[in-house]
Amino acid sequence: MTYDFNSRIDRKNTGSIKWDLMYKWNPKVDEGVLPLSVADMELFNPPEIYEGLIHFIQEKPVLGYTRPTDDFLKAVVSWQEKRHNWVVNEEWIINTTGVVSAFNAAIRAFSNPGDGVIIFKPVYYPFSSAITSNNRVEVNVPLIETDGYYTIDFEGVEDAASKEENKILLFCSPHNPVGRVWTKSELERLAEIAIKHDLLVISDEIWYDFVSPSYEHTILHKVNKNLQDKLITCTAASKTFNLAGLGTSSIIISNDKLREKFSYEVKRSHCNANNIFGFEATRIAYNECEEWLDYLLELVYSNKKMVNQFFRDNFPLIKAPISEGTYLQWLDFRGLGMTNKELEDFLHENQFFTDEGYIFGREGDGFERINVALPQDALKELLERLLLALKQADK
Repeated sequence: MTYDFNSRIDRKNTGSIKWDLMYKWNPKVDEGVLPLSVADMELFNPPEIYEGLIHFIQEKPVLGYTRPTDDFLKAVVSWQEKRHNWVVNEEWIINTTGVVSAFNAAIRAFSNPGDGVIIFKPVYYPFSSAITSNNRVEVNVPLIETDGYYTIDFEGVEDAASKEENKILLFCSPHNPVGRVWTKSELERLAEIAIKHDLLVISDEIWYDFVSPSYEHTILHKVNKNLQDKLITCTAASKTFNLAGLGTSSIIISNDKLREKFSYEVKRSHCNANNIFGFEATRIAYNECEEWLDYLLELVYSNKKMVNQFFRDNFPLIKAPISEGTYLQWLDFRGLGMTNKELEDFLHENQFFTDEGYIFGREGDGFERINVALPQDALKELLERLLLALKQADK
């Protein structure tokens, strides 16, 4: 099948969060400008999903309360095995309205107010809000940055884990926003620390289908059997196939008691998924859209390389390393010497819309996160627009 990764989609007045934000930031946006903020794609969904959902609705299903179908569960299980060599049982799967609602529920289920939750900043900003909004204590062990490359501070993790009040490790793999695909040896060391100090680990692996060539994602559940009884793995088709608006995630827990306690909190919090279209779209995606994903991965990697080379050739003060995973890139603007506010205003004024690095923690000051899941010609135009503004500002 032929797939369209070139068309620009006008999402104005459709309720798109990132498009509404773009026009809020700058109401005078030129025609053809696409936002690079918020991690959903500026691309059409796989045609198999459109066609499949049309067929599904033509069958006139009753749109009432819906549980996961057997076909949906089989598709989720099959995807883990064929893409990640991970054998999962259907009964391990608990569905929620999203990964964010899942780790919020897990924090409530497995800790008490005042307990500490360990995270590694800069990190996906809902990690922090999940901790503070549930009256837990954020325990930040910042990643170590060396010339744009990030590693885990294992000594810091060991120290934080050794404190009795710290009960949970909330982990991002692959990492958003810095794009690290953690090596097996890094994960083994992290697992050993968690086991030693009896930490519950919530592993957000929603980006696990986006790995650059020569890298390999390792499912944390497969790293150490002794960790499995204290591990919650968060997955979804939402990033992989651009289905975030359908609110359907699959949370995988192999331990019966852990799963029962998590399931109770999910139901108590009313964040269990009942989206009939989410279940069906996920089933179609996992069963029929693997070829589309493979083409998408080629586009994403090509776009990352282009961004990297563009700044190296034209404006090396801005550094744009090729991320190992995700369809995001973590750009270092610190060489411009601007404050966060100055940088934000400059980018918005010149119609280059990103997610500001500071929202991921103070470790993100001077950085910007961009989404590269969009047509390559549109991305190139945005880069050239930014370059022109940078040169004019430098005069």
